[in-house]
Amino acid sequence: MQSRTFSRTDILAMILLGCMAIFVLRLFWLQIVEYDTYKEIARQGQQRSFTIPATRGEIYMQDKGTAVPVVLNKAVFTVFADPATVQEKDRSEIVSVLRDVAGGEMLNDVEAKLKKEQSRYEVLAKNISRTQAEKIKEKNFSGIGFSQGSVRNYPEGVLGAQVLGFVNTEGEGQYGIEQQLNDELKGRDGMLQSVADVRNVPLTLGKDNIRIEPQSGKNVVLTIDRNVQSYAEEALKRGIESAGATEGSVLVLNPNSGQVLAMANYPTYNPGEYYSVTDASAFLNTTTMVPYEPASVIKTFTLSTAIDKGAISPSTVYQNTDCVAVADRTMCNALRGLGGPTSMQQVLNNSLNVGTIFAARQLGDGQTVNASARQIMYDYFHNKFGLGEKTGIEVAEVGGYIYPPDSVEGNEVRYSAMTYGQSLSLTMIQVASAFSSVINGGEYYKPTLVAGTVDDQGNASYDTTKPLRRTISETTSAEMTNMLVTARGSSWMGRSDRAGYMIGGKTGTAETISSNGEYTQNETVATYIGFGGTDSPEYVIMVRVAAPGKGLNLEGGLHAGPVFTDISNWMIDYKKLAPRG
Repeated sequence: MQSRTFSRTDILAMILLGCMAIFVLRLFWLQIVEYDTYKEIARQGQQRSFTIPATRGEIYMQDKGTAVPVVLNKAVFTVFADPATVQEKDRSEIVSVLRDVAGGEMLNDVEAKLKKEQSRYEVLAKNISRTQAEKIKEKNFSGIGFSQGSVRNYPEGVLGAQVLGFVNTEGEGQYGIEQQLNDELKGRDGMLQSVADVRNVPLTLGKDNIRIEPQSGKNVVLTIDRNVQSYAEEALKRGIESAGATEGSVLVLNPNSGQVLAMANYPTYNPGEYYSVTDASAFLNTTTMVPYEPASVIKTFTLSTAIDKGAISPSTVYQNTDCVAVADRTMCNALRGLGGPTSMQQVLNNSLNVGTIFAARQLGDGQTVNASARQIMYDYFHNKFGLGEKTGIEVAEVGGYIYPPDSVEGNEVRYSAMTYGQSLSLTMIQVASAFSSVINGGEYYKPTLVAGTVDDQGNASYDTTKPLRRTISETTSAEMTNMLVTARGSSWMGRSDRAGYMIGGKTGTAETISSNGEYTQNETVATYIGFGGTDSPEYVIMVRVAAPGKGLNLEGGLHAGPVFTDISNWMIDYKKLAPRG
């Protein structure tokens, strides 16, 4: 046989054919066998998921029945990077531009974040304005993207700060309505899943694109009247400064619906600048979150209970002494020297502790505040008036306490002290809501801050309120209303009221508890609660003035009473109430 010799050309041709075969096989492997795998890799590299933020619901107050926005949204932008697609040559310029444009909104370690090529998402700056975002966009950096969000804007400044609360940098409501109704206000974010270009700009084409529309949060309209709120805050500040006190609170309610018209606290803060607050106690709504012993204002409930049970009447007379023995204690009147036959009306007029102990004793055997009397008091105070229990209002609150009569603490001494407002712990909202039922005909309304909602067209719809339960009879309510009017009229405070109106109320001066657990008269808390109207009560106002740790003797009549009078006289003008004929 004759052997064949391959030329160099033949050898080169075979090598080329072999290489081509390898390429064809490799392409077949990649394009046919591994097609799905590499398609998914490509999809993951090009497809992005973008959050479409929901619009947070706005909050409204009322202005003579018209819903007015007091919490709005301001558009802001977040700058983010996909380090895998950021050009290395652009990194230093990106840092420089962000520093110049975003300033203090630029986050730390931006340069290091841009080098994290294994990461696909790094936030570089937060809460920049639209103008700032446009300046950065002009640079057209690859791998730099923007997402729009919003921050809260409080155009009324400090108005109703503790009622409203604020929204933190994570978009979560803190304190007030912002926290309590956070889930309803924040809505639900949407999502866009789309192929994006190298600048992370979503491309609208693509059968695999997914778009879930965001759901905006609910717009809420409060029962707060911004004019009443504003005046209450001003009057409270004036009263605290005049008394030399350091803090205080005011509640204004509609006693015929439970709607809160004003809820003022001092000191206060600006919710739009919450980050500058150095003392977190400024965030607390003390009307719902700080229980205290409201002192003699509770005499209203003691007498209401005894009258409603038929144990006494406003004209019932007892032999007043300055002090009375209760078990192993001696309890005395704050105002001494009024001994002798005394009516229940005079007990309220002069705020006599011994008189309310007498009234409570009539609920039992007439000689002691026995188990039967204590059970009746607990049933009225706790179960009917709702004292010592959360009210269910739409902001954070605490319950306080009233000890049950069958507990170790629920003894005769404690219940005797409870008749004049000590040895129990209550919040202002509990007391004001219960007081409203005493003077409105005996019906208890759950206090509320939410009046309804506002739709996207700005139309408000309002909820209706209904009484939850009856506390006392209409007859008892009428008698107590007259007693409270008489009590105020008999004091010097009544001389400052507008003539021709029905104004009533009760003082409270509470001793505080010292570090050794004993009551001390060296520091007191002043309270006043009252109502006003023409022929029937149309508003209830409760005032608390304090100076913790300052050793001040604050009196309900002298220091809280004037704040009540100031607001009450203003309310008559604001509501345009006509005097009685």
